[in-house]
Amino acid sequence: MRRDILSRRHVLTLAAGCTLTSAGVASVVGDTAGTDEEMVSRASFPIREGTAEETTVFVTTAAAEGPTAVVVGGVHGNEDAGYTAAGQIADWPIDAGTLVVIPEANAVAVERGTRTDEEGTNLNRQFPEGETPETELARAIWDVISEYDPDILIDLHESTGIYAGDPTDGVGQAIFHSDGGEATAAAADAATYVNRTYVDDPDRAFQLGPFSNPENDPSGLLAHKAARDLGADAFLAETLSTDIELETRVQWHRAIVERLFEDELLLDGTDAGSVPDEEVTEPEPDASDDDGDEPSGTEPPVARIETRPRGLADTTLEPGQTVTLDASQSSDPDGDLVRYEWRVGANGAFDRTGETIEVTISAPGNHPIALRVVDDDGATDTDRVTLSAGC
Repeated sequence: MRRDILSRRHVLTLAAGCTLTSAGVASVVGDTAGTDEEMVSRASFPIREGTAEETTVFVTTAAAEGPTAVVVGGVHGNEDAGYTAAGQIADWPIDAGTLVVIPEANAVAVERGTRTDEEGTNLNRQFPEGETPETELARAIWDVISEYDPDILIDLHESTGIYAGDPTDGVGQAIFHSDGGEATAAAADAATYVNRTYVDDPDRAFQLGPFSNPENDPSGLLAHKAARDLGADAFLAETLSTDIELETRVQWHRAIVERLFEDELLLDGTDAGSVPDEEVTEPEPDASDDDGDEPSGTEPPVARIETRPRGLADTTLEPGQTVTLDASQSSDPDGDLVRYEWRVGANGAFDRTGETIEVTISAPGNHPIALRVVDDDGATDTDRVTLSAGC
């Protein structure tokens, strides 16, 4: 049975006193929700409709102008974290620009749980630079990407080995990037952020790698074509797929995308570090890979934000209202928490500390807040909440 990883479509919480509008989008299924000033439209449409390769494209468009970003998952059907994360990212709210997500690019391979389709075709070798893609599915995917002409593209993958400068032995725990100072700096920033915030084993720290030259193997990669044919800042994120829980790998993918998009799409309340339990389905283990060993090492802490009074994150607040944010329900399974760090706002530093803080909501709109806890082993976890004030 095909895994049900495409999460339900949802809309931003409406602020009190604001008007709900809805509209269809020609030739797609869509809805629009928000305020008079802030509006996000969501749409979806199939490609390769009526064939075994049929899959869905999700498009989120903010009212405010901004860049276009594309996320692709499931190019290889046995790379579960990539297409699971992409399915969740399709639901993210944005404050500016357009977000296009193809969670299960290779639906046949995803259904089979294999790297290739039934014919043994590796989809990520079908995108030659400067030429027409080589299969009908590749052409359909490229038609979508070239139509939206993204400023940034991220392709989510997994590998059975750790990247050590040579892709022959594996490319896990790496962020590969297109040429150019901005793409290189963005990849470095994302790796630093994810390693500091989510990776507690230095042997699994994310590394950086440039795209291979056009004349070198591997060739025909989607991310390479997006960079060189469309001029996009393109990234290929690889997580290690062995001996790591699916939930953790999904968290890494979400965090990488969040960091790369943070300044591009003005992400608001994405909650990238928290993976919804109901949306992660661990695949059945392959008997050939199961050695019966239990995972070793220390357990990371768990960050939890609660509002006082409870439930304020699910209600519309009044401008000027003060809310107490409480981290006392955070925990460390095998030690003690030594620090509570808070970030108020979509960007900036974790510059407030304490088990509780007070935040005054000064203006209408959405106000994202993040809590990062640090345990006595130096491991961290992050929780996020968005407080919304009415018009």
